[in-house]
Amino acid sequence: MATLSATHASAGAHNGRLAHLKSQFGAAMERRRIYKTTMNELRALSDRDLADLGLHRSMIKRIALEAANKV
Repeated sequence: MATLSATHASAGAHNGRLAHLKSQFGAAMERRRIYKTTMNELRALSDRDLADLGLHRSMIKRIALEAANKV
């Protein structure tokens, strides 16, 4: 004979998980915003402006990722 056992998580546990997911999503969106903003600002600079900052165009993506991950 098969038996069925049901477990019910409390509403508080669901709300806690939902709040955690919302928080993670918000943090991810903020990191993406910072990444895109940094990329756009650095891409808008001329090679000379980048050189004045000690940067090369090939470094832009890494710098944007670092900026986004500091959040």
